[in-house]
Amino acid sequence: MVSDSIRKVAIVGGTHGNELTGVYLIKKFDRFPVLLHRESFECLTLLANPGAIEENRRYIDRDLNRCFSKDDLANLELTSYEDKRTQEIAAQLTDVDFIIDLHSSTANMGLTIILSSSHPTNLRLAAYLSRIHPDVRVLHGVNCDPMLLSLSLLGCAIEVGAIAQGVLNAKLFQQTEMLIHAILDYLDAMNMGQPLPVPADVNVFQAFSSIDYPRNSAGEIQAMIHPQLQFQDYQPLHPGEPMFLTFAGETISYQGESTVFPLFINEAAYIEKGVAMTFSNKQQLTIEAV
Repeated sequence: MVSDSIRKVAIVGGTHGNELTGVYLIKKFDRFPVLLHRESFECLTLLANPGAIEENRRYIDRDLNRCFSKDDLANLELTSYEDKRTQEIAAQLTDVDFIIDLHSSTANMGLTIILSSSHPTNLRLAAYLSRIHPDVRVLHGVNCDPMLLSLSLLGCAIEVGAIAQGVLNAKLFQQTEMLIHAILDYLDAMNMGQPLPVPADVNVFQAFSSIDYPRNSAGEIQAMIHPQLQFQDYQPLHPGEPMFLTFAGETISYQGESTVFPLFINEAAYIEKGVAMTFSNKQQLTIEAV
């Protein structure tokens, strides 16, 4: 193996307890560990939020995937269920070199790879996955500091959708497993000094801001995602095009000055966070040669 090789990979499911794709993939891997065996590194599996999984809820007290900020990790006085799990998870993953965190979305995110950082290894992996699976989209610019991914410089989340909370979709389950094996194969080949070929560049969606639904002074939603925009994740939204539809049937158009690419459109779990969608730009990044 090369000197800076990957020695341990963690595959995490159930960071959100009602995202069952990751939960049941971890259970499958625990039952058939040979599926994860690679010559050059160790794989470990983790169900991140067993309390929420048991109750088929996103979380018990607070969103586990927002509990990993440096300040929260250093604050031993935090006592919520998820804060305690954060400390336990951080201890378990302290010597992990690469994290794969499994998620699903009610938005039409397709097969999305969210990078933990812009490290060249992450970008080359994203380019490789985009080459062998053209449906894969790469998302960057998400603030991973409070997320489980922040525990490792190297890693990614796999976000698949659209799928309702608390249910399984066989096609998305199989596609997620396919991506996991592709990632493990790539890392194994890299370790062995035989890196798999990647294209010279990769298209990346760079998240830069989020917007809320129109609300009244009491915080109640006053408009829905416009039918023309629903399930149009990763598609261009041009100035003046419909964005929201009020309950009175009035269209609210996008008033920005440039074209954006909305993501996580109408994600059910983000309503409480004040997010109707996230805006991104589409960029082409050059991949450094190995």
